Amino acid sequence: MAKNSSFFVLTLCVIGVFLYACQEKLVETQARTTNTEQHRPQFHFSPAEHWMNDPNGMVYYEGEYHLFYQHYPDSSVWGPMHWGHAVSTDLVHWEHLPIALYPDSLGFIFSGSAVIDWNNTSGFGKDGKPPMVAMFTLHNRIKEKAGQNDFETQGIAYSNDRGRTWTKFSGNPVIANMNNERDFRDPKVVWVESSKQWVVAIATGNHIGFWGSSDLKKWSHLSDFGEEYGVHSAGAWECPDLFPINVDGTGETKWGLFVNINPGGPNGGSATQYFIGSFDGKTFTLDPDFAADVPKGRGIWLDEGKDNYASVTWSDVPKSDGRRLFTGWMSNWEYANVVPTTVWRNASTLPRSLTLVKTEAGYRFLSQPVKELEKLRGKSCEIPATQISGSLDLSEKLGFTPSRSELILEFDLINADGTNLGVELSNSKGEYYRIGYNSAKNQFYSDRTKAGNHSFSPDKFATSIHVAPRVSRDQTLRLHLFFDVASAELFADNGATVMTELYFPSEEYNQVKLFAEGGNPLPVKGTVYQIQRIWK
Repeated sequence: MAKNSSFFVLTLCVIGVFLYACQEKLVETQARTTNTEQHRPQFHFSPAEHWMNDPNGMVYYEGEYHLFYQHYPDSSVWGPMHWGHAVSTDLVHWEHLPIALYPDSLGFIFSGSAVIDWNNTSGFGKDGKPPMVAMFTLHNRIKEKAGQNDFETQGIAYSNDRGRTWTKFSGNPVIANMNNERDFRDPKVVWVESSKQWVVAIATGNHIGFWGSSDLKKWSHLSDFGEEYGVHSAGAWECPDLFPINVDGTGETKWGLFVNINPGGPNGGSATQYFIGSFDGKTFTLDPDFAADVPKGRGIWLDEGKDNYASVTWSDVPKSDGRRLFTGWMSNWEYANVVPTTVWRNASTLPRSLTLVKTEAGYRFLSQPVKELEKLRGKSCEIPATQISGSLDLSEKLGFTPSRSELILEFDLINADGTNLGVELSNSKGEYYRIGYNSAKNQFYSDRTKAGNHSFSPDKFATSIHVAPRVSRDQTLRLHLFFDVASAELFADNGATVMTELYFPSEEYNQVKLFAEGGNPLPVKGTVYQIQRIWK
């Protein structure tokens, strides 16, 4: 009997090991299938599954870039908001981590920010190490449904284990909604050295409010900005970001202020506008030249495309690095809930580096893809200096799919009067996507009207060609392009004009050509790189 019992136990163990191995294999296969499903970006961050929108709590600590994000883990459409979480050591490869913050009795966990409290002003630190402190909007759906206006307040939480686990502050909310603002959200925290205090920017209806604190727990109102400046619409201002930044090539420091708006973007729907000025620890004051450019109703945009929203920067990037780094949500509220993906929905833009320059028009931001992306380059194809008249097909020459590629191109515009130039992706279904420059109108453009499926949003997604002005006067036009399965990101003229656009072809784009139409032949040269996948 003992012998039979041992045999029985051994058999059960073998069966258990077999079933476990099968389960592990199934999970691995499901993950692989999910990571390569149609339309999923292959070198952009996207959630493992279900819904994602705004990036939140972006902070650097002990060698890791943290990316928290608005997440609904139970569906691929917007719902009760949590903070999803991922980390990266290089801004390129990302590790998914468990959900960081869950809704509670005070509300859903809407957008916010995170900082390292280096001096332990909050008292949350442990064992001599500074805490990571997150600040976020608590959105009380019960109050909202009851018709009350004060349903959004601000709360905090802290972590003593590099953001892996979080404790919500027992005194939440730390900033009450005293003025009964229906839109009172998205706190972005920064330490202001000149006044030795924390300052938080909060989107408050049609303006930005600033609050100050010595300990991240007790806050007092400092000032307001924005009612008389920038683009306002039926929607609210959202997701502000206040930060100091050096003017490139000088010893001068200015303060930048991102303000996201939905709707009201330059090509419809949601987008990010920005302001440049000074901050004295209490009040944000626009630079006079910049103020003249953004009276109420007019904006200057961080990205002129249709699909970059909620752009915010990373906190606590080391001074030895020196960059101001940011990313955005790669979608638009006009159709984000219905784009044709199922297991997952939505992604982040490529991480970008921000530079402030003084131009003829005044202070302006340049946005460039981070240099770390170069490590993803695979095979390359050189385009020696050549004249284009009509089109130049690169499909056979590449030796790799253009649907996942990086292009760096230079066009000589000396004889470009009336020429329409750019890049076209296409497939055997006759679908094509074009992005380029119309010299007659001095505009960059993105044409996705024939790019594939847009039945999910026939009135918003592809009803027009999206455009952006060219601000550079250089006779050499530089186009830096990234294509990733279902998205294009254009950094033109070293980041003076940026466009981010989605498209959804019914099959992979496997053909690519350069074109120069309607004018004289144009000289062009450049390089095309294959971009490797970041997901295993």
